[in-house]
Amino acid sequence: MKELDVHSIFVIGFVLILLAAFVTAIAKKLKQPYPIALVLVGALIGLTDFSALVSLKNFITQGEVFHFVIVTLFLPALLGEASLKLPFPQLKNNKLPILALAFGATLISYLVVGFSSYFQLNLSIQAAFVFAALMSATDPVSVLSIFKSVGVNKKLAIIVEGESLFNDGMAVVLYQISAFYLLTYLDMGWEGLGMGIWIFVKVIVLGLIVGGALGYGFSILTKFYDDYPLEIIFSIILFYGSYLLAESVHGSGVIAVVVAAIILGNFGARIGMSPTTRLNIGNFWDVAALLANSVVFLMVGLEITKIGLSNKWGTIIGAILIVLIARSVAVYLSLIFNKDFPWAWKHIINWGGLKGSLSIALVLSLPYSFNGRDELLVLTFFVVLFSLVVQGLTVKPLITVLGVTPKERGSLEYEHLIAKIHRFDSAIEEITRVKRKLFITEPVSAEMVTEYQEKKSRVETELQELYKIHSELKEKQRDLLSRQALYAEHEAISHLHKDEVISNDIANLEEVEVMDLLVKLDEKNH
Repeated sequence: MKELDVHSIFVIGFVLILLAAFVTAIAKKLKQPYPIALVLVGALIGLTDFSALVSLKNFITQGEVFHFVIVTLFLPALLGEASLKLPFPQLKNNKLPILALAFGATLISYLVVGFSSYFQLNLSIQAAFVFAALMSATDPVSVLSIFKSVGVNKKLAIIVEGESLFNDGMAVVLYQISAFYLLTYLDMGWEGLGMGIWIFVKVIVLGLIVGGALGYGFSILTKFYDDYPLEIIFSIILFYGSYLLAESVHGSGVIAVVVAAIILGNFGARIGMSPTTRLNIGNFWDVAALLANSVVFLMVGLEITKIGLSNKWGTIIGAILIVLIARSVAVYLSLIFNKDFPWAWKHIINWGGLKGSLSIALVLSLPYSFNGRDELLVLTFFVVLFSLVVQGLTVKPLITVLGVTPKERGSLEYEHLIAKIHRFDSAIEEITRVKRKLFITEPVSAEMVTEYQEKKSRVETELQELYKIHSELKEKQRDLLSRQALYAEHEAISHLHKDEVISNDIANLEEVEVMDLLVKLDEKNH
């Protein structure tokens, strides 16, 4: 492929973002998981011969480009955004299942996939355990988007996200050991086992130290500024700086980012950030994460189409089965001592352990001289494709079947009464409309309207009684109204400022006050 200049690369990047945004917007409008839609559209583009997109496909599907974009450019942003919003008290309250899954389940999955691939798929010992490491990483983006759409229990969502963030760090460490040191350690025997454990511990500890130190330092730094654009820049420097610094000292960049972001989002937000800063930092990383995820999954779809099958369907199906079985063994075994953990949650965590872009980026980073690289590319891509499409599309029905969508107390009675009120309001509107159109006399229409108003009044009395018993139902509606009212206040300030009724300083002061109220409302709900 010919060398591209900076302008051409920029145009290709813009087209990629444009496609990703278009597909994401449609998927969100249809209330479908956007990562799955992006993968499918990317695969469709890759399989069809669109001459206008040849440069895009050729550029993106270079292994070096894909690995750089995913691992160096987007991974710190995605990890940082997710970790920044993880509330430490909830992580602490759920530490046992999170640690069991992130460390215990990851190691169990690694061993089961590694040995099974070696004996059943006839991979070399090194290739088998590299594949095992690749399959140990889980990507929660699709599952969490489904969780939000169906209103799954917040505790379950925290556990799934916490597992994924820490298990990504574990998977990357296991990958590095398997790909570059495993054969040397095997030749060394017991001494090699000790060296492997030492490297494993060292990489994780260095990641924890770098992330902890930088997270604490930047948290202290925020105390000296109340300037949210500058503090957003601090967060960017923190996420990318902790990743690059940890990698430069041979630690885990993934773990460093996760730890740094958790500290900034909890300790830093508490001691040094105003409500306005917390709101704006959160909004900035929401946009960055959505953009990164959209581009990443579209790239995954494009990349999948470059893989040659060469009659490997039997091996592919065997690999998918091994990964599914290993995940099941890992989840149920790691949570075996957690007696209070609902079985329905275990089933969802098991089936929702999707593979994603990190696995593909890592396999593409294997040296071309690596023995078995092509076979690992095929297996990894198709396991990821199966995971995102088949598992991703069936998680939502599984959640419904298992009945883990929480219903607030009194919600059924509330829905029943609200439905009646809307019925009666619609009937009154229709009577008024028909009266005007067909010239129905006032006595007849007034009599019917009165009947419906009396019915509505009785239902509203029942609703007030329900609010007394279940005050959270009323509180939820008040919060919704409060949010909309605050948005209206913010818009009113903007109009006054635009029309030069109020000065820039007063507008800023008023906007900060409204934003502070919005943040407090978010924190209360959280």
